[in-house]
Amino acid sequence: MNKITAAITAVGAYVPDFVLSNQVLETMVDTNDEWITSRTGIKERRMLKEEGQGTSFMAIRAAQNLFEKAGIDPKDIDLVIMATATPDMPVASTGVYVATQIGAVNAFAYDLHAACSSFLYGMSTASAYIESGRYKKVLLIGADKMSSIIDYTDRATCIIFGDGAGAVLFEPNAEGLGFQDEFLRSDGVGREFLKIEAGGSILPASEETVKNKQHYVFQDGKTVFKYAVSGMADVSEKIMERNNLSKDDINWLVAHQANKRIIDATANRMGLDDEKVLINIQKYGNTTSATLPLLLSDFESQLKKGDNIIFAAFGGGFTWGAIYLKWAYNKQ
Repeated sequence: MNKITAAITAVGAYVPDFVLSNQVLETMVDTNDEWITSRTGIKERRMLKEEGQGTSFMAIRAAQNLFEKAGIDPKDIDLVIMATATPDMPVASTGVYVATQIGAVNAFAYDLHAACSSFLYGMSTASAYIESGRYKKVLLIGADKMSSIIDYTDRATCIIFGDGAGAVLFEPNAEGLGFQDEFLRSDGVGREFLKIEAGGSILPASEETVKNKQHYVFQDGKTVFKYAVSGMADVSEKIMERNNLSKDDINWLVAHQANKRIIDATANRMGLDDEKVLINIQKYGNTTSATLPLLLSDFESQLKKGDNIIFAAFGGGFTWGAIYLKWAYNKQ
């Protein structure tokens, strides 16, 4: 009997309509288009501006987009995993709400939070559920409303992040396609370099924490960049070695879209030419949990059945890793 693997069989996405360009940012903080583009590769990012709409709003629409494209009945979904760093609210799971709103009435759901690696870790989790044989359809959603935790007077962070959502469906595969291997890492040394200081159990919200802007993202850019470059490149090279993959065997690198220079460094370590590296950071910036599925959505028509894909991500905490997956279908 063939081993059952977990394959991605459908993709969906959603990004808000409002575009925050580098030119607009020039009017908000001391920066300019040339500086942002040369250091990050970002030209614009999307923002969810409507009052009362959170991460779940985008997640629901990404899931609905997937259902419509693939002709999936939400009642057939067994599990919804919500990868996010910006849940709608504390305690009440965003994934549970999303599952109910999309009509996945037969699924259980929960949130998974590993900063910018949330979706990558979610891929590992979804695949394990499928390979266990207990579940047939696992919906993995990556969504973040980063604009809700960014200080738009802080030029170190406001130029980087955007809002968006993407979703993929994992199903069993008997052809040897889908999930092949993973190399996931974490290191608590990163806690001080990329964080939101207040609002948790150590420093609960107060008038003082709000006044001090401690509910916004803080990033020590140089340190995070250094760790991200070495971390993403190391795990990507490691997973190639472990699976006896040469640069010619790899069809695509699907890397977290945090900084163009980090993506380039990872591709260089893997020996990949530019045409094998999927990039949309110029359009969306860093959408955290949504970057990987947004790439799959944007480039879905170019992905062919049997393609060897390396996914790589790096996030706060620190969390990072790489996954090797064989693409399972051709877009109709």
